[in-house]
Amino acid sequence: MPTNFNPRNILLPLVLVLAAATGCNAHAIAIIPAPATDSPLAAHSGKQVAIFAGGCFWGQQAVFERVKGVLDTTAGYDGGSASTATYDQVTTETTQHAESVKVVFDPAKISYGTLLRIFFSVHDPTTLNRQGPDVGTSYRSAIFTQNDEQRRIASAYIAQLNAAKAFHDPIVTQVVPDKGFYDAESYHQDYALHNPDNPYIMVCDRPKIETLKKEFPDLYKEYKGK
Repeated sequence: MPTNFNPRNILLPLVLVLAAATGCNAHAIAIIPAPATDSPLAAHSGKQVAIFAGGCFWGQQAVFERVKGVLDTTAGYDGGSASTATYDQVTTETTQHAESVKVVFDPAKISYGTLLRIFFSVHDPTTLNRQGPDVGTSYRSAIFTQNDEQRRIASAYIAQLNAAKAFHDPIVTQVVPDKGFYDAESYHQDYALHNPDNPYIMVCDRPKIETLKKEFPDLYKEYKGK
């Protein structure tokens, strides 16, 4: 199997039909509020890590690499073991991995809570093991926390959004400790940037970037690659 083989492309016509019918973005009733519980901006610049899973990692990476205060992003796998952290294995839906993005950010420039707000704005956190046309546990909505503070902020935010009925249905996003993030294959990195005319990218991922630009104009930055 070639290293750039993509199972999504086999059923691309069906993917596009389903995407048009089900959508690939969040189904929020309105622009979701900022988290009431958050960490203050740090006094000095540094590096912290956040890991999110919200469907195909192409789109998640395409969003977060365009956020001011984000220093680096990596598409990868989280939730399973190192021995099964390959695309061929993860797409069998037997590995417990979720397609994820590791976000390295400067806590003096952007808070963890703000990253969470973006995360919930660019995917649908109410569909279990599914984002638009992509179905399976590898496409689940999950937050892999790095410490107790992240767990506290994420859990409080989900409770806040559910209480406010920010979405039509309850949030099903998992909040679980990160047990190991594994980088995806090189051809997945910046995939949306390098393949802008791919129909999947045009239908499912470009709207996520447009959502970021529209709802978070002060946080949006252009991205041309590493």
